[in-house]
Amino acid sequence: MSELKHVSSSPHIRSKITTSNIMLLVIFALMPATLFGVWNFGISALMNIVVCVGVSVGAEFIYEKLMHKKVTVNDYSAALTGLLLALNLPPNATWWMSAIGSLFAIIVVKQLFGGLGQNFMNPALAARCFLLIAFTGRMTDFTYDGVSTATPLALLKNGESVNILDMVIGKTAGTIGETSAVLLLAGAAVLIVLGVIDLRIPASYIISFVVFIVIFGGHGFDLNYIVAHLSGGGLMLGAFFMATDYVTSPITSKGQIVYGILLGILTGIFRLFGGSAEGVSYAIIFCNLLVPLIERVTMPKPFGPEEKEVQA
Repeated sequence: MSELKHVSSSPHIRSKITTSNIMLLVIFALMPATLFGVWNFGISALMNIVVCVGVSVGAEFIYEKLMHKKVTVNDYSAALTGLLLALNLPPNATWWMSAIGSLFAIIVVKQLFGGLGQNFMNPALAARCFLLIAFTGRMTDFTYDGVSTATPLALLKNGESVNILDMVIGKTAGTIGETSAVLLLAGAAVLIVLGVIDLRIPASYIISFVVFIVIFGGHGFDLNYIVAHLSGGGLMLGAFFMATDYVTSPITSKGQIVYGILLGILTGIFRLFGGSAEGVSYAIIFCNLLVPLIERVTMPKPFGPEEKEVQA
């Protein structure tokens, strides 16, 4: 037999929506923020996007060929991983950093654990965290309008004022795809309307995060402070496009809510009490590791009493 088929018991759910359809829809939903990132940061942002997507797709193709596995680049998951990684990089990251991060995401996090559906954490975020540890200086060096500057959340953490409107629109320093909250929300709305994602994880994430910073942020219910935190640090990108990843998020309804609440709490802890002003990437990666436990605790019980075996 050339291929082994996996047969499961009924019921069987059939759908015309394929993995490649879903990946293309997510890529399409990310296009507004991607194009804005290129317009906002220039040719260096475009170069990083091209390198990340190209190396990700190429690495998956070559690895699967060498391992005599079915080539799966036409499901567009590698392209999406590369795009998400690029959107999480500073615009002035060097091409070789983008290439290393892409190789780490595809080979180490995805393929060595069995490929799509088998990775235990989000490959793009795992690669970003790897690059943050390996090249901290370069990954935290942000330039906007030719001037090296701190991100708005870093300024906010230092007690300085920020321009809320610029943060919502995206005219600020930050990673390539995180700055424009309004365009990220527009893309997320498309995915929600089309049924690609639902609101359980993003809503529980955002609500629990807001509650946390209201209680512990020291500003009370300050709307400007809350909007600044929601618009910066990649929270919208993480909440709608990465925390909702089918492979690394819970499948149970209650589990998704618990997952989102943990994400909100951890992001708040990392931002308010940690050394970094961001925290979204580490929160999602940490919660990815907790998914098996969350699913075990929140798995629905079978309906009806369990019959005891009658011993002769």
